[in-house]
Amino acid sequence: MLSQKSIRDSFILQLVSASATLIVIFSVILYNYIKISIFEDITNELTKQAQVIASSRTSSVEHMGINIFNPSLSSINHPSETQVTIAIRVNQGNTIAFEHSEKNHQKFLTIFYPLEKRPHHFVSITKNISNTDILLDKIFTNVLIINLTAIFLILFYALFLSRMLVLPIRSLTNKLANMNENFLQMIDTKTLPAEFLPLGSSINKLVERIQIFVNSQKELFIGAAHELKTPLAVMKTKNEVTLLKLREAEKYIETLKSNNQTINDMNKMIGNILEIGRQEGAQFEKPIEIDLITFLKEQINNYTILAKMEEKELIARVAPKHYKLTTQPTLLVHILQNFVQNAIKFTPKYGKITVQAHLDAEGFFIYVIDEGSGIDESKDLFAPFKRYGNQTGAGLGLFLAKNAADALGAKITLKNREDAQGTIATLFLPSKKHAL
Repeated sequence: MLSQKSIRDSFILQLVSASATLIVIFSVILYNYIKISIFEDITNELTKQAQVIASSRTSSVEHMGINIFNPSLSSINHPSETQVTIAIRVNQGNTIAFEHSEKNHQKFLTIFYPLEKRPHHFVSITKNISNTDILLDKIFTNVLIINLTAIFLILFYALFLSRMLVLPIRSLTNKLANMNENFLQMIDTKTLPAEFLPLGSSINKLVERIQIFVNSQKELFIGAAHELKTPLAVMKTKNEVTLLKLREAEKYIETLKSNNQTINDMNKMIGNILEIGRQEGAQFEKPIEIDLITFLKEQINNYTILAKMEEKELIARVAPKHYKLTTQPTLLVHILQNFVQNAIKFTPKYGKITVQAHLDAEGFFIYVIDEGSGIDESKDLFAPFKRYGNQTGAGLGLFLAKNAADALGAKITLKNREDAQGTIATLFLPSKKHAL
């Protein structure tokens, strides 16, 4: 029994049904065309014979027989003969007429051809068409057999073709079913048919994102364990040293304050780790269409206030006037917020932070430019718990930004400025819609 949810079974059913319908329609048309052609030849032949007889003298016609409708007619029982008579037909008009009849299980076709000089008199030619009828029955039987054979062959071909069509899907399904976090393998799109290339490419992008996610989680887990273990070991050592002998109260207070500061730093780090969990939830946020320029200007207004509080200036240069984009705003905020906060953090007092945006054929670019001390481009700045310079922090900001960019299908980069001291943080969003 065919499964209603099977693509292959549905394909077979539809192909066989459509093909069988076409074959039946074509066969009916062909059979009727043959039948009409045969009877047309017979009627033409009878018409020509009647024309020849009617053009001869009537007396030469009458001796050939009597009215075909006479019950005493006996010669008509011989199927191999053609019976010619003169028939009288009243109120039948003066036109050629054909009539079918059947007697003793044999079939006949009769033509009534009017005689011009004798009203209501017709040349009647009766032809035995039993053999023709038998021939048509054989043709019908052969057409039926051919139809059944053709439908069977189409069914066999449909089974073979459907197997070939679903083979790439089965191959993809088997590869996906065998994948797990320890065995993630890209699909070779070169072996896929052209129709499955988009699907293969999408699966590879998904696998790549899973690989990045798994590797990031492993790196984060190892980094978090190391970052939490080190301050705990320092706290324990301070406590043990302090408890080796009696000390002044100030020493105990100093140790407790130091441990409290360490605990506060650990709490900040745990908060950042929890932020990663919240960001992973944001990756499942439903994409919506936004005006990216309006969205960017709203964020810049908030960052301008933050920069003024730090006695720094934020400059915005954004173009075009409007740009529609379907994206996940929460992840976009994560990236922009990290870029701007880092720029404000590393830019000295009274310095300037510039936010630029422009559109080209490739996509939309957002630049955050600071006047800080620059970066070491040889190091992996997006690894978790990596801190450079003398600024404080858990070292998870750029790691979060990178994860958000990967989820958006975007790209972020960091490089030193060439015109002056400072860093350029770039966010690239591939173009999906045109500017207005």
